[in-house]
Amino acid sequence: MVQIDSDKAETAHEKYERLIARAKLVPATKTIVVHPCDETSLRGAVEAADESLIVPILVGPCRKIRAVAEEHSLDIGRFQLVDMAHSDAAAAKGVELIQEAKGELLMKGSLHTDELMRAVTASATGLRTARRISHVFVMDVPAYAETLFITDAAINIFPDLDAKRDIIQNAIDLFTQVGLGEPRVAILSAVETVTSKIPSTIEAAALCKMADRGQITGGVLDGPLAFDNAIDPEAARIKGIRSVVAGRAQILVVPDLEAGNMLAKNLTFLAKADAAGIVLGARVPIILTSRADSIRTRLASCAVAVLLADARRRSAALPAT
Repeated sequence: MVQIDSDKAETAHEKYERLIARAKLVPATKTIVVHPCDETSLRGAVEAADESLIVPILVGPCRKIRAVAEEHSLDIGRFQLVDMAHSDAAAAKGVELIQEAKGELLMKGSLHTDELMRAVTASATGLRTARRISHVFVMDVPAYAETLFITDAAINIFPDLDAKRDIIQNAIDLFTQVGLGEPRVAILSAVETVTSKIPSTIEAAALCKMADRGQITGGVLDGPLAFDNAIDPEAARIKGIRSVVAGRAQILVVPDLEAGNMLAKNLTFLAKADAAGIVLGARVPIILTSRADSIRTRLASCAVAVLLADARRRSAALPAT
């Protein structure tokens, strides 16, 4: 476990503050907010709008949304509302509005993640692309110098090798497109040596070879690595691991959802980290927040999505060569 010292604790959350500050420099992004029918989700949309990050379009039962806003003194009079009777209908309508180019981002409200993702992944009407859909936690760990990505801890339960290729590429693309540079990617397992007794070590080795062959691009990969020698230089030195990734990882690729979820929550509750969430691989970035998220974390989730949308917008505007 990462230890927190007092000097580093004083600068907690500075990584998020930098992301939010950068996102404020680009135009506020039209965002479809699906079923924001409780205080937490509605307040998150209002605060992101107040910070000039997003321009929300609120989709859900208007009477309920207005009642929540009135009860908690939230100003939603400036926002467009689209009346839908219930959460399933709101999710479907949100996806439809994205398809009609009414928004560049999709944001989860108070509905269950599964409801939203069913609409996103629907074969005939959803937002699928050729890329596997995956989730990234963008973590601000007070004691760790780097912004830390953990993937996938929310969507893919037991991803196979092909799915992991997409999961890694999604995370690398996010890292580079929000302006963080070329990432160092650690593929995690229980040990740092390849053994047939632990299948995730074999997959890690295969993924590194895929990167060597150009099947994964934009980052520097190493694996298998145990968590300690992925993030601690001294642990890597003691094990005799020499690579640019070991001890300095910026993206942690977990073997499966259970491992990723436990790791992210471990860092959140024991290392006092914040964990912004975003879903990638769909036609637009999806802001996926939790009821337990702090205001800063919600803003960071929006900021990352806004920066990604802006990068895509600018890339699309470049002339073909």
